[in-house]
Amino acid sequence: MKNIAVIGAGTMGNGIAHTFAQSGFKVQLIDISKTSLKRGIDTIAKNLDRMVTKERIMEADKAATLENITTFTSIPEGVEHASLVVEAATENVDLKLKIFKQLDEACSKDTILATNTSSISITQIGAVTSRPDKVIGMHFMNPVPIMKLVEIIRGYNTSDEVTNTIMELSKTLGKVPTEVNDYPGFVANRILMPMINESVETLYNNVAGVEEIDTVMKLGMAHPMGPLQLADFIGLDVCLSILNVMYDGFKNPKYAPCPLLVNMVRAGKLGVKSSEGFYDYSESRKAEKVSSQFLK
Repeated sequence: MKNIAVIGAGTMGNGIAHTFAQSGFKVQLIDISKTSLKRGIDTIAKNLDRMVTKERIMEADKAATLENITTFTSIPEGVEHASLVVEAATENVDLKLKIFKQLDEACSKDTILATNTSSISITQIGAVTSRPDKVIGMHFMNPVPIMKLVEIIRGYNTSDEVTNTIMELSKTLGKVPTEVNDYPGFVANRILMPMINESVETLYNNVAGVEEIDTVMKLGMAHPMGPLQLADFIGLDVCLSILNVMYDGFKNPKYAPCPLLVNMVRAGKLGVKSSEGFYDYSESRKAEKVSSQFLK
């Protein structure tokens, strides 16, 4: 397995492409937007430069990594020789189902189809293909080149052989694969998103301010980042989407998104990506300044 296709050149997609390419795999990075592809490659180059500066890799390693990546705007062309496809498109179930139908038609019958979804059912995705036994979840964490965990999610029909192959492949990337079963939110987000949502509720109910909530969790619970800052980093739209998937899947009110989170997403206050969420990122990507709407 040497040829890996990655669908989507956004934050997760370019991180996944970077990680495979740095580990010596030939990577076909696919996105319908040439602008997104250029931005993705530029991001990979900048991240590699940072690693060179920190003396974690050599200039030759950077050059070899970039040489391993080829870009495409066509799925059929990009996946032609792929042994594995990792889909990392927007967290939207209809879009993912459409992509997997395309992949099933375009790929060799032996190609394994993986999705980086953080909450959507692997079984549901596999059901739109003729190869549900070869459909699996590979939920990488952000930033992908640094974070060690990969949640490996097997759908109802995913075979033992495919699961074992992807577990071993993840280890060759220097990751720690952890196998979980296919339920809404899997493990990471089933535990993380209710915590983030409860933090938003705590702010919404005026129990404490943004900095105070994050400080309690950082200093009291030894979290490296407060939950509101983490929500900004993930993207409030992504958090809302995941909570909705879990609420729809479990029909349990404890997963219902806080009205404040819903309104912030409607208002376009999405966190770092929009320069404002619970914090103001207009001058710095660090969470140093609380958004004006939350100032007392």
